[in-house]
Amino acid sequence: MEKVLVVGAGGFVGGFIVEEALRRGYEVWAGVRESTSRRYLADKRIHFIVFDFDADAPVAALADALRRGAPEGGWDWIVYNLGATKCLRFADFSRINCGYLRDFITALKESALVPAKFLFISSLSAMGPGRKRSYEPFTEKMLPQPNTRYGTSKLKAEMELQMSGIPYIIFRATGIYGPRDRDYFLMFDSIRKGFDFSVGFRRQQLTFLYVSDLAAAIFDALEKAPAGEVYNVAHPRAYTQSEFRRLAMAGMGKRVVVPLRVPLWGLRGVCAIAEKIGAAKGKPSTLNTDKYNILAQRNWNVDVSKARRDFGFNPGVDLNEGISRSIEWYKQEGWL
Repeated sequence: MEKVLVVGAGGFVGGFIVEEALRRGYEVWAGVRESTSRRYLADKRIHFIVFDFDADAPVAALADALRRGAPEGGWDWIVYNLGATKCLRFADFSRINCGYLRDFITALKESALVPAKFLFISSLSAMGPGRKRSYEPFTEKMLPQPNTRYGTSKLKAEMELQMSGIPYIIFRATGIYGPRDRDYFLMFDSIRKGFDFSVGFRRQQLTFLYVSDLAAAIFDALEKAPAGEVYNVAHPRAYTQSEFRRLAMAGMGKRVVVPLRVPLWGLRGVCAIAEKIGAAKGKPSTLNTDKYNILAQRNWNVDVSKARRDFGFNPGVDLNEGISRSIEWYKQEGWL
């Protein structure tokens, strides 16, 4: 029976990774902070290990936590899902998304707990803007050219891992959605209220991946894929904003929704103002310069043939079904 450590288990995606590992019969350790909610980590089979990345001596503290929390013989696989998607400063992105990973890898080595495979959840944003004239899909052979602070920090983390000597697998994931997610919920809530906001007038191709499909792909890759590889992961079909809106309307029984298209220059101004307000309040704003570059990107098409070849990647939940499942959960929880 494989022993698995999931770092960043308390977040939206992390909880589903833990659930998939348990479903497959692995021994599972959930790496969390002391303050992390364990609402979705209630299964009694879960072992917990508490990390403090902000300690005065982070590597020493991490190494000590690893040694005390590790099973005999260490873990066979580690899934590293820790990261930040919005911060006030680039230095914060770099510290959390890259620095924490570097410290964790160093602690693994010092503790002699290097696993057989280490899977890192990166982001398609590490690739930068897609080709907006040809709409050519992203492939793993393309040169990454991130145009956001978030994407740059993720690429830096990838490079740290690739140079570490750890047997790695890297997932560059597109937008992940599903029950418990708050980012896409805002889109559903807006449509429920009768408005759908989109950005720019040039055609935009969006890709998605349902959260349980990501969790399944993680362990398919750990079981089958060779170490030392990078994979793009997304549902292979791309959608337009209007297709997303129609599916969400059907899922919520909405007959009339007003589509509102914001020009890119208008969005840029709103994001700049929101970012300054967030900085003044000491809290990162949802709308910011990074978010502008992400929303302005026209092409999120993804070629997943490498993942399909190496570990049989075949996401089973299309956007129609995924939206229906998500909306049902939001309704049950009183979000919608």
